[in-house]
Amino acid sequence: MTTSQPQQVSTTPMVVSPKRVERIQDDIDRLVRAGTTGVIATLTENGRTITLTAGVGDRTGRTAIPVAPPQQVRVGSISKTFAAALIMQLVSEGRLRLDEPIDSYLPGLLNGDGVDGRNITVRQILQHRSGLPEMSKDPELDVVKAAADGRTFTPAQEIAVALRHPAQFSPGERFKYTNTNFILAGMLVEKVTDRPYSEVLADRVTTPNQLSATYLPGPGEVGFRGPHPQGYTLVGGAPTDVTSIEPSVAWSAGALISTGTDLNRFFTALLAGKIIGDPQLRDMLTMLPRSPDSASEYGLGIGAIQLSCGVRYFGHTGNIAGFTTISGAITQGRAVTIAINDSPADEPNFTDVLNDALCP
Repeated sequence: MTTSQPQQVSTTPMVVSPKRVERIQDDIDRLVRAGTTGVIATLTENGRTITLTAGVGDRTGRTAIPVAPPQQVRVGSISKTFAAALIMQLVSEGRLRLDEPIDSYLPGLLNGDGVDGRNITVRQILQHRSGLPEMSKDPELDVVKAAADGRTFTPAQEIAVALRHPAQFSPGERFKYTNTNFILAGMLVEKVTDRPYSEVLADRVTTPNQLSATYLPGPGEVGFRGPHPQGYTLVGGAPTDVTSIEPSVAWSAGALISTGTDLNRFFTALLAGKIIGDPQLRDMLTMLPRSPDSASEYGLGIGAIQLSCGVRYFGHTGNIAGFTTISGAITQGRAVTIAINDSPADEPNFTDVLNDALCP
């Protein structure tokens, strides 16, 4: 089956603006013409959701990406917003404090070249302003190779790998996106709840918000539990199937699996104050520029940009072997997720797509 005809489906009467649907279909078709393997676009408006697809979910069979049932993808760093939401719930309960040093909860864990857990706060790890070394730059923590070798990692092992490298800068000095921060966030959740992170995530976020297709795979669970496209990345210049990866490497920082429908529901509920309380939501959405000349901002596990129509978008991107995703919402109740079953070296510029999806 080829993909000359894009597909769309809605399980309820379509109330998503036809103009918005047409714009996004044009956008995802353009991505495929530019070389992307396949794209799934999920639009939510007025509580209703519609899914659009373009391209293929399998380069070998050239099979179109179906729109029903919803397709699961690896959402990469969108996992960080879920982790931050858990942290903020625990803050609201007085079990964590944002400006408390990490060492208060995980004593002695952060001790390395220029790294001292007594000087790094919970807030700084959620803001990516801790200065911790980037764990994913170490070749030992390769999600594809780990899956091929049958190797899993514990969070403590990953922190130890990261601490082979020096601090990037002094805590609080500046913004630097660092996956190590959100491995620590997962460890904090486990420490203060005395439960596995995946169970806490399910009990506090995915189950109560009816995110039935969203889960954190366990160590060694290299596949998917539901329908999904294959994921590809360039190896030696050729698109290579990397659908199977080791989730314990990315863990709370990037191993989540979800669908566009679930992600739209999550971000809409988050902004509506249904996942964390108003004081914690205000903290989470207090944004600082990523750099002095950047229009992109970052709060606590979530980013923001100003759209061309003047509204503010809150969300996150995710890039992990085989998949690239962006998801988020505006406070007016519209949400969008764009998932690509490729992991290009350079993340696509999604600004125009966000404008087309979320502006009137």
